[in-house]
Amino acid sequence: MSVELLEQERLDELHRNGYYIIQNPKKFCFGMDAVLLSGFVRVKQQETVLDLGTGTGIIPILLEAKTQGAHFTGLEIQPESADMARRSVLYNKLEDKINIEIGDIKDASRQFGASSFHVVTTNPPYMTGQHGLTNPNTAKAIARHEILCSLEDVIRESARILKPQGRFYMVHRPFRLAEILVLMHQYGIEPKRMQLVYPFVDKEPNMVLLEGLRGGNPRITVEKPLIVYQAPGVYTEEIYDIYGY
Repeated sequence: MSVELLEQERLDELHRNGYYIIQNPKKFCFGMDAVLLSGFVRVKQQETVLDLGTGTGIIPILLEAKTQGAHFTGLEIQPESADMARRSVLYNKLEDKINIEIGDIKDASRQFGASSFHVVTTNPPYMTGQHGLTNPNTAKAIARHEILCSLEDVIRESARILKPQGRFYMVHRPFRLAEILVLMHQYGIEPKRMQLVYPFVDKEPNMVLLEGLRGGNPRITVEKPLIVYQAPGVYTEEIYDIYGY
């Protein structure tokens, strides 16, 4: 199928199933955090998945390639990003498996209905308020800062959308881990798995991957650390495996 690329857009190879994604480097491109989340998420056969704040659709596309899930939905508030995501879905001929919806995370449970998905994934804005904010109107600022939704909005709506015993997956920054765990417990999503991501073996972690279970019993497994680089510019074997190189 012929899919139009707009000005400043490009096609990037995903190294999975021959898939590509449309991105605009002047707006926002997906990062390693989205790829690592796609490697951490577990989706079973016949399960349905909702990705909150999907951006250009990277997580639904990667999960379709990596898992046996039945259907994947991406929710995005920025029409320009949603349009790129939809065109990527068409380019990869995935319109029967993935759909992209425009909407607000704060209203997601009203848009999709309660207890409507087996799995919810999210790579939400990491920064609170005005922290480090330069231009609140740019696509990059909206993706990185809690301008249009808060961490509590994401977790509350995820809890409402998940089916009983449904699973919640998030990538975030370790400096907000205590807040995340408190909110998950508050809204009935029990933390079950956690993995810290370190840029180098001797550095502090800069990402955390989390799995929660709606209505689960208290017990969390902390997985072995994920190290990104074995030397400057050289990924570890685990990272190469996640990327599919």
